Amino acid sequence: MKKSKKSNFWEFFQGLGKTFMLPVALLAFMGLLLGIGSAFTSPTTIETFPFLGNPILQIIFSFMSTIGGFAFTFLPVLFAMAIPLGLVKYEKGVAAFSGFIGYVIMHLSINFYLNETKQLAEADQMREAGQGMVLGIQTLEMGVLGGIIVGIIVYLLHNKFYEIQLPDSFAFFGGARFVPIITSLTLAIVGILIPIICPIFALAIAGIGSIIQKAGVFGPFLFGAGERLLLPFGLHHILVAMIRFTEAGGTQVVDGQTISGALNIFYAQLKSGAAISPEVTAFLSQGKMPTFMFGLPAVALAIYHTALPENRKKIKGLLISGVLATFVTGITEPIEFLFLFVAPVLYGIHVIMTGLGFMVMSLLGVVIGNTDGGVLDFLIFGILQGTYTKWYLVIAVGLVWFAVYYTVFRFAITKFNLKTPGREATEDVTQEVAVTSTKKGKYDAPKILDALGGKENIDSLDNCITRLRLVVNDISKVNQPVLKECGALGVVVLDEHNVQVIFGPQVTSVKAQLDKIV
Repeated sequence: MKKSKKSNFWEFFQGLGKTFMLPVALLAFMGLLLGIGSAFTSPTTIETFPFLGNPILQIIFSFMSTIGGFAFTFLPVLFAMAIPLGLVKYEKGVAAFSGFIGYVIMHLSINFYLNETKQLAEADQMREAGQGMVLGIQTLEMGVLGGIIVGIIVYLLHNKFYEIQLPDSFAFFGGARFVPIITSLTLAIVGILIPIICPIFALAIAGIGSIIQKAGVFGPFLFGAGERLLLPFGLHHILVAMIRFTEAGGTQVVDGQTISGALNIFYAQLKSGAAISPEVTAFLSQGKMPTFMFGLPAVALAIYHTALPENRKKIKGLLISGVLATFVTGITEPIEFLFLFVAPVLYGIHVIMTGLGFMVMSLLGVVIGNTDGGVLDFLIFGILQGTYTKWYLVIAVGLVWFAVYYTVFRFAITKFNLKTPGREATEDVTQEVAVTSTKKGKYDAPKILDALGGKENIDSLDNCITRLRLVVNDISKVNQPVLKECGALGVVVLDEHNVQVIFGPQVTSVKAQLDKIV
C-alpha cells in the first residue's frame, strides 16, 4: 500500500528528530566533562578550595576541559554523519562514511568558489565576512546547518542508489560503493551553489530567531512551552536543535570567533573562561529545572496520594523510577505519559508551567546552561560554578512549582475522577507489569511484537531515548491495550502508518529484543 505524503512527512521528521539525539547525547556527556574541568580550574574555586590548585589536579582538570570541547568543535560533521546513519535502513556504515565525505567535499567546493570569485577573506577579516576554518578549510561559517544539509542529502542519495546496478564494465562501482561516489559529485555541486543560496537559509533562521528575540521576556516562554507541546509527536528535537545550534538561538563573539546557537555559545564561553551570558542560558537547562526537578516529582506524589490505598504499593515502583529519570537525567516521558492521555488539559497546564519556568529563570538572571535540566546540570553548571549562577533561586522557584503542580494535579484528579495509575477499583495487570518491567528491564518481546501486528506488519523499527518509533503497514493491527499490558506507558498514533510506543529509559532493551526476533 502506497503511503500518503502526510505519512512520509511524519516518518521523515520522526527519524530526523531521532538522529539528532546521537550527537546531542555525546554533547551532553562532553559538556559535563567541560563543566567539571572549567569549574575546578576557576580562580574563584581554587581560592575557596586551595588544595584544588595542586599542579597535577589542574593538569587533570584542564585535560577534561580539552576533551570536553571536542563535541562542540566538531558538532557539524557529527550531524553530517549521524543523520544518514540514523535515517537509512540498510548499509548504515556506508551512509555515515558518505556523510563525512560529503561534508568535507562540500566545504572544499565552497572554498574553491570563494577563491575563484576572489571572495576569500584575509585571516583577520574572516569573522566580518562570515567565514571560518572547518577541518583546515577556509569556508563559509555554516555551523550545524551545514552538517544537517549534508546529512539529509546523503540520506536521500543513499536510499536512491545503494542498490544500483551498473553495466558489467563498471560493476565494481555499483551497489553501496556508488553512494560515496555520487555523494562526492552531488555535494561538490551543492558547495558551488551554497554561497549563492545560503543567504536564503540565513534569512529563514534569522526570522525564527527574530520572533523569539522580539518576544523579549516571553521568548524563553515560547521556546519552553513549544518544546513541551511538540514532545508528544516526537518533533521537539527539531525546535531544540534550531535554538541550540543555529542563529535562531542567538549569535555572539567569543574569543574572537563568531558563535551561533545558544548551546554553542554557552560551551564556548565556558571553555574560554568568559562570563556566561544570561541571554544564552535562558534557553538551556535552567528553564527546565523548576518543572523537571520539582514539578513532575510533585505530579508523581499527587498520583500516589490519589491512588486507592490497596493499589499504591503496585504503582510505587513505576512512580519512583519515573521520578528518578526526570530528576537525574531530565527524561520526563515516564511521568508525562501517565497523565497525557487521561487528562490532556493537565498536560496543557504542564506546557504552560514549563514555559513559565523558562521565563521566570530568565527574569531572575539565573545562568545555568547545558542540556538536561536535571540535578547533574544543577550541581555541575550551577553550584560548582559559584554563586554568580544564582543556583539558589532554582530551589526557591522549584518549591513554588512543587506546590502548584501538586495542588493542581491532586485537585483535578479527585474532582474529575481521572483514571491515573492506581485509580481503578479493580486494578488490572497493566500497572503491575509496567512496574515489573521498569524494575527488571525485561519485557515480553514476542507479546509486544504480536501486539504490533507481527513482524510482517513492521516496515521500520527504531527508537529514541524513551520510545519505539515505528512505521507499520496496517495501523489497525496495533493493539494498544496489550502494549500497555506489556509495560508501555503510552501509544502515540501519528497517522495510518506512523506510531510511537513509549517505554521510558528501558526502550533500548525492548528494541534490542525485538531486533533479535525481527
